[in-house]
Amino acid sequence: MARRYDTNDATDRATGLREAASAIRRGELVVLPTDTVYGIGADAFSSEAVGDLLEAKGRGRNMPSPVLIGSPNTLHGLVTDFSELAWELVDAFWPGALTLVAKHQPSLQWDLGDTRGTVAVRMPLHPVALELLTEVGPMAVSSANLTGHPAPEDCDAAQEMLGDSVSVYLDGGPTPGIVPSSIVDVTRDVPVLLREGAISAEELRKVVPDLEVAN
Repeated sequence: MARRYDTNDATDRATGLREAASAIRRGELVVLPTDTVYGIGADAFSSEAVGDLLEAKGRGRNMPSPVLIGSPNTLHGLVTDFSELAWELVDAFWPGALTLVAKHQPSLQWDLGDTRGTVAVRMPLHPVALELLTEVGPMAVSSANLTGHPAPEDCDAAQEMLGDSVSVYLDGGPTPGIVPSSIVDVTRDVPVLLREGAISAEELRKVVPDLEVAN
């Protein structure tokens, strides 16, 4: 039976974050608010939990899960060949609605799906998400919806779709924004905007003037 906690209530928030952290460590799934939409999350280093996440969404391995982190410093252990331009994007837009696709460390023992040696990583601008990520470390997090359905802006919508496939729901009320993060590929010499979301190409070019836009 799924448990739900109101993170706008101090007592419920403390209990909910504790229960969510325990669930993640047990390899279970958690729904959490972010600065874009609600996400469904699992321990990024548990291939079984990530598999459960993809299954809960009705999503195949060809659409691997992004990873959320609680601090830019975490990148040092996750990615390789991370350019100076990539770090400038981190400095300018994290925490926030910018996802970076980078080459992951080949030594990492994880299975996020068919990533072809890359990982999509982001640090969200949401206190509940950051507190949980700081406690448990990197999480595989995807939008908390069934594939083909709209991404949820509140916990009710997420729970209606995902039900008891999730152990803990952290209800932070409506999310601040419904526009998804912008995605930039930093695996090449010149960063490439793969998806324009909450951060426009114009804003990104203030930091990376040569930014390319994918067709």
